[in-house]
Amino acid sequence: MKILSIMQQEPTLSVRSISDAGAGDILERLDVAVWIFDIDNSRITFANPAALELWKAPSAEKLYTRDLKSDMTPTVEKRLKQYQNDFSRSDATFTELWTIYPNGKPKSVMVVYRGYQLADGRMAMQCEAIGDVENQPDNLRSAEALLHTDVMITMFSMKGPPLYLNPAARNAFLAPIESFSGLFDNPADFERVIAHVETAGEHRLVTKLRTVQGKRWFDLSLKSCSDAVTGEPAILVTAIDVSELKEARDTARHLANRDQLTNLHNRSYLQNFLAQLEEEGAAIGSTIIFFDVDRFKLINDRYGHEAGDTVLKQIAERARAALRAQDMIARLGGDEFVVVIEGRCSRVALEKQIQRLRSAISAPILHDKTRIDSTISVGVAGYTDETKRFTDVLREADIALYASKQAGRNCVTFFNTEMGAAALARDQTEVALKRAVQTKEFILHYQPRLDIRSGKIVGAEGLVRWNRPEHGLVMPDAFISICEETGLIDELGKMVLEIGCAQAIAWRHAGLDLDLSLNVSPRQFSDSGFLPLLKKLASQTDFPHGHIELEITETVLIGDHVSIAEKLKAITAMGYRIAIDDFGTGYSNLSYISRFPLTCLKIDRSFVDQLPTSGPIVQLILTLGQQIGARVVSEGVETQEQLDWLIEHNCEEAQGYLITRPLDVDGFEAFLQGNAPTGVA
Repeated sequence: MKILSIMQQEPTLSVRSISDAGAGDILERLDVAVWIFDIDNSRITFANPAALELWKAPSAEKLYTRDLKSDMTPTVEKRLKQYQNDFSRSDATFTELWTIYPNGKPKSVMVVYRGYQLADGRMAMQCEAIGDVENQPDNLRSAEALLHTDVMITMFSMKGPPLYLNPAARNAFLAPIESFSGLFDNPADFERVIAHVETAGEHRLVTKLRTVQGKRWFDLSLKSCSDAVTGEPAILVTAIDVSELKEARDTARHLANRDQLTNLHNRSYLQNFLAQLEEEGAAIGSTIIFFDVDRFKLINDRYGHEAGDTVLKQIAERARAALRAQDMIARLGGDEFVVVIEGRCSRVALEKQIQRLRSAISAPILHDKTRIDSTISVGVAGYTDETKRFTDVLREADIALYASKQAGRNCVTFFNTEMGAAALARDQTEVALKRAVQTKEFILHYQPRLDIRSGKIVGAEGLVRWNRPEHGLVMPDAFISICEETGLIDELGKMVLEIGCAQAIAWRHAGLDLDLSLNVSPRQFSDSGFLPLLKKLASQTDFPHGHIELEITETVLIGDHVSIAEKLKAITAMGYRIAIDDFGTGYSNLSYISRFPLTCLKIDRSFVDQLPTSGPIVQLILTLGQQIGARVVSEGVETQEQLDWLIEHNCEEAQGYLITRPLDVDGFEAFLQGNAPTGVA
């Protein structure tokens, strides 16, 4: 059974019973078809002769046994339940266009139906066919479409009460509906709708309405019209539930604008946010705070990347809590964060706010019961009265952050014009360095290593220099940090190894028995191409096995000690030796040092500078070297007093300006032929 609803009337009659005196005889004699429909069981429980004819039933008993639910659509079933609820709440009468299917053939009739209470108290439906409907396909199909569509179609009077609701609308909205405005979750949306409809005659918006499922998002299309029954002004409303689509779009927008690890805004959102501030003229006076985590790579290396993620999430949470609600914070990527302080702010207030931020972040962080201490370096720049774009201000804040790093980290630097000039020079240096790596403008100078007991030069350390055209020799302090930041250190490190090994082979051909130590950066050591490069170099004819020493820092030993030890053993198996440079300033976990195949410990120059005050530390390193069978070299020996102390305490080797400064190849070879260090017996 299918129902095509075309008209809904106001309540007119009370619930009636056909068992009233004389009613049965009257119904039997009527030419109008009347029947009772049990909504709960989807069966006809009474039908007069005219109804039997309408339903093409040979007898009442045959009709009563028909299960009308077998061809009933879910929409019709919901519709009938709506009517049952209406009958239970009020004394209602409705006129509907029904299409029934006696013997499988459609028959359309206009039916008046009312509530009818069965003997057991359940609410059924009394149906009265008031006439056939001319079979006009378009009308019938449009009525069917109104019945079955999930689109909610309603008509409201301008004063508010509903004039018509199709089944989807009746099923969606809480009854009774007292007014159109009562459907809106946001009253301002209703006021805006009415204003647009009154002025333009139509409007469309996405808003949240109150439904039986709670508050849902709907795409509303509204048009002004007249009620076909009364002629009064009305509003025709088409509503499509778009909650899932809206939520999906909101989620996609959230993901597009948020960093997935910390849930802070991301780089894309930051750029759009600042661009909008500029467009609105609200950027002037605003401040950008650029900060990153000090030695974050060391945290990852020492505790693992999960610990690093914990640190970033904690920093994000603490930073958000330390800032004002109107301040915006974004994670650019890695360990870099940006805060935007919108509007003018005094220097004193700004410094207090930054101090709150740093204090919150510097509190210890726990990861799996491991305490991790973290600090941040901060760079600050602001929009001035001069025209600026966000890219310029971000760049200035980044320059100030770099200055904080150079100043020793864990500090705050405000951008100034001098920094801008220095940054420009640095950028020019970076461009020149990229060209220098390609054209191989680097050379090695060699600083002799003195055997203290014999007074002989037994080796040298190869130190890289940039032979920059039109500038002369550039010392490593001016370019190594830039190479590390830009990744050029990988190619530079490879070049140093190639130059050093070629020179060691040349000295061997010349009959010189020398050891040569070459520096390896932590990044180069962890590179997947490092071992293949060493193997290639060691396979050269006349490669001086046992005379090339690779100097690594203590930070290289942090991490998976088993894999690090295996890598070092693989290197020594190729014929290289391993030295720890700047020993005593870094990791220095003595329980693991003995596991690594180390052949040399180089005492950092800071300890040598402080002799004899630092004597106990130096003696400890000398003793450790003896215990693990590694030679000990003191770096930075510049005075005779320092050398005398080292001789007295049986240090094996020394290098420094007292012996000689680093020399080019010719100078080093000349030094070997006739010069002796002052004060060495």
